[in-house]
Amino acid sequence: MRLVIARCTVNYIGRLEASLPEATRLIMVKADGCVAIHADGGAYKPLNWMNAPNEIREFPDRWEITNPKDERLVINLLQVLSDVSHELGDDPGLSKDGVEAHLQELLAADPTVIEDGLILIAREYPTAIGPVDLLCRASDGTTVAVEIKRRGEIDGVEQLGRYLEYLRVDTSLGVLRGVFVAQSIKPQARTLAETRGLTWKEVDYDELRGRRVDELRLF
Repeated sequence: MRLVIARCTVNYIGRLEASLPEATRLIMVKADGCVAIHADGGAYKPLNWMNAPNEIREFPDRWEITNPKDERLVINLLQVLSDVSHELGDDPGLSKDGVEAHLQELLAADPTVIEDGLILIAREYPTAIGPVDLLCRASDGTTVAVEIKRRGEIDGVEQLGRYLEYLRVDTSLGVLRGVFVAQSIKPQARTLAETRGLTWKEVDYDELRGRRVDELRLF
């Protein structure tokens, strides 16, 4: 991991054109070549980024990052304040809590709870940035990536979107779409999912475990 703090401007040329005016920012370069530019705020989301695979060319006054899609990110370095590298080693990945892990197990056993006709391809399907909870095949032949959370919030939707971006590099998977699944999903997360072409589904954990089938009811 390389961390550079610099006063810089940034220009992106690709599907559209975007620029960042002069300011002091953190430039993060990961071992796989992913480059992300952060401000001092805004949680984890970068101001701009370039996912791997890409090529980074360094010049005294600028970096030029290009990828196979002919997108280009130019970071003009006006003043470098810090430039350090750290070897992080292999990461064991995210450890889910008991409820979330069990929820994944139950949905893998019967994906039709998420959508009629859904068939499991794999659990924890690997991508360059981490595993997708479930990869499934729909009745119409499309491939469906499923991200499962106990509580559905915006960051979970963002995570599913990043997974889909990496999965689409593998053309053997065919047409891809995503489903965000949680016990409860916040309205903002639902809106973001729909805006990004994702669907969402709320599931009842207790019902999936069969707890409620033996409950007494008045009617």
